[in-house]
Amino acid sequence: MDFLGSIVFLCLFSMGFCQESMNINHLDPDLLPRPLIIEFSESRLKNMSDDIAIHCTSWRVAVEANNLSPWKTIPKECADYVKDYMLGRSYNVDLEKVSKESGIYAKSLQLKGDGMDAWVFDIDETLISNLPYYSDHGYGSEFFNNVQFDKWILEGAAPAIKPSLKLYEEVLSLGLKIILLTGRNENKRNVTITNLKHAGYHKWDKLILRQNDREKSAAAFKSEKRKEITEEGFRILGNSGDQWSDLVGTSMATRSFKLSNPMYHIP
Repeated sequence: MDFLGSIVFLCLFSMGFCQESMNINHLDPDLLPRPLIIEFSESRLKNMSDDIAIHCTSWRVAVEANNLSPWKTIPKECADYVKDYMLGRSYNVDLEKVSKESGIYAKSLQLKGDGMDAWVFDIDETLISNLPYYSDHGYGSEFFNNVQFDKWILEGAAPAIKPSLKLYEEVLSLGLKIILLTGRNENKRNVTITNLKHAGYHKWDKLILRQNDREKSAAAFKSEKRKEITEEGFRILGNSGDQWSDLVGTSMATRSFKLSNPMYHIP
């Protein structure tokens, strides 16, 4: 076969192959085996989960920044997120960061030496943890039940928040007076003292609880008590609490430290 004949043969062969391909393409596709493709793939489900995590992280940051209006329960879709946060490493790391920064500040203070320099601590979710209770109540996804929570308090079994215990011991060793200011009722004084000592807190200068003034907001109550403390001559150099109502208002500390708590909000 000469050169020209070879070219003609190749052209005819190519045309025939293309025609065969066209015939196959026109066949009923149901006659051919095909892979099954599902649109809602694992990657999409993962993205949906990621969207919830991003939403709940944004919500938690807004809580810690005090950017939300008063709220009564965490968003239902964030129940698993809050659970994972509270039981995971992130919550402990956040607590350790607050304790470390608080300790650095405390050590930088120049005390007057007259025994009137003070540090105020909240109790619940600041010195001791009610996480065992909230683990049985949806990590904040259920409406708060005073009766059930009082039963838990009366057990006196709340464990220490270890980074806070470390800070408490540092503040004590520096010579600052420790004042405990809590929203617990006065009738819980004895069980609170027992629980604190069992958790490792053995010394403080004042333990202030609520009387029959539940109509007052926590912020108003704690502002009033801080005012009384300063009128006694104490200088509140530091204040630690898990709620903004522990820290804001009047007669505020020279510097305040907010511990993380996305489970509940007390105005």
